Amino acid sequence: MKRPKTSFFNLLLMTAFYRMAVLAATLCLGAACSRVTTLPVTGKRAEFWLTNPDGSALFVRQSAPLPFGSVANAYPTIGVDDKQMFQSIDGFGYTLTGGSAMLLQRMDTAARAALLNELFSTEGNGIGASYLRISIGASDLDEQVFSYDDLPDGQTDSTLTNFSLDPDRTYLIPVLKQILAVNPAIKILGSPWSPPIWMKTNRNSKGGSLLPAFYDAYARYFVRYIQGMRAEGIRIDAITIQNEPLHPSNNPSLLMLPTEQATFIKNNLGPAFRQAKIDTKILLYDHNADHPDYPLTILNDPDARQYVDGSAFHLYAGPITALSDVHNAYPDKHIYFTEQWVGAPGNLVTDLNWHVKTLIIGATRNWARTVLEWNLAADPNQNPHTPGGCTQCLGAVTLAGNTVTRNPAYYTIATASKLVRPGSVRIASNTYDTLPNVAFKTTDGGIVIIVLNDSDAPQSFNIRYKGQSITSTLPKRSVGTYHW
Repeated sequence: MKRPKTSFFNLLLMTAFYRMAVLAATLCLGAACSRVTTLPVTGKRAEFWLTNPDGSALFVRQSAPLPFGSVANAYPTIGVDDKQMFQSIDGFGYTLTGGSAMLLQRMDTAARAALLNELFSTEGNGIGASYLRISIGASDLDEQVFSYDDLPDGQTDSTLTNFSLDPDRTYLIPVLKQILAVNPAIKILGSPWSPPIWMKTNRNSKGGSLLPAFYDAYARYFVRYIQGMRAEGIRIDAITIQNEPLHPSNNPSLLMLPTEQATFIKNNLGPAFRQAKIDTKILLYDHNADHPDYPLTILNDPDARQYVDGSAFHLYAGPITALSDVHNAYPDKHIYFTEQWVGAPGNLVTDLNWHVKTLIIGATRNWARTVLEWNLAADPNQNPHTPGGCTQCLGAVTLAGNTVTRNPAYYTIATASKLVRPGSVRIASNTYDTLPNVAFKTTDGGIVIIVLNDSDAPQSFNIRYKGQSITSTLPKRSVGTYHW
């Protein structure tokens, strides 16, 4: 039976419209991009890394990828929306203290090379840590206190004639060069625990304040440090002005109030960087989330704010949501999370749960571009440290000669660092009380979502993306890292 000619013409019109839609979707011309529905992800499979704190799977890629498709179940569904984008990620990593560098450099060459590849490469079993914090001068996890311009009592050196990076040439600089050989793109943040003691009110490594008479010399001290490291082939991406400026009882340490930091930035450090053509970022604060008023006080000063890239936080006090308070006040200034310790001897079940929930997920959902755990390495007795320094700071790895023990901070960072590479962007995802999560779009267009089972029983759930879903089950208190 013949069909009416009108049906033939309708068919031609439908075919034409279809071809136009395909062409618009392919070329993404003009306003058509917002109208064309993205093709479904049917056929995609999600890779799945499991970190189970009972030790049965410690950041292990599961053998069977999870296929996307239609699902019909009553499980909670986490929806991922890559049309809502937030901050870019600079990296996940650790603080390479002087003590960490000493222990690494004392390993045999082959053992050290294997560990550095595991920590900083993404190949094979590498976890791909992509950001490091180091101390400018000594931290409290060095064998001894030092600065780059130490003098006999009573002497000063305003011209920095005696400035030298020699204290770092034995351990820190050689280890940094080896890390850069593994990952040349790794970003490095420098933080001082104290200026040289001759610049301080109490002439002591512990406490005291920076004398205004030496503000200019201290600004040039930062410039000399950055230039000296650059001469060694080590680029310092950012600095904080003072580690924990409201905690003057560590050794070394310094009390620096927000008004003092603002004055130092706008009158000395910012102009010194500008004059020397230093592009290293200046970050404020570098202390706990219980005082967001500290960075806000400085950011409220336009003369200081012009030199500032953002604010850095720790979380030994205060809520992680305080990071969003600072972001919301100045959304053009960035947020960084730069330190959190794990106390010895460590407990993988509780430590992994808290650190993933509060930092990997919580800090990034509150605009952090970095998440850094404190202290890459310590020995079995949590050494070295300065007199009065931290005695219970558990390293991400414990090093007994060439013997390596991987601790909670190692696995916390691994859940994100291997797959959420620098340049990835946080995207939207909904959360549940017992399924906190965070999602990212990677630079190659892939998606990563990190999900924590924050309960004492296994949980099944769906992850939905562009109309299709996968279903997964996480054991109690475990972490799933999903990538497609």
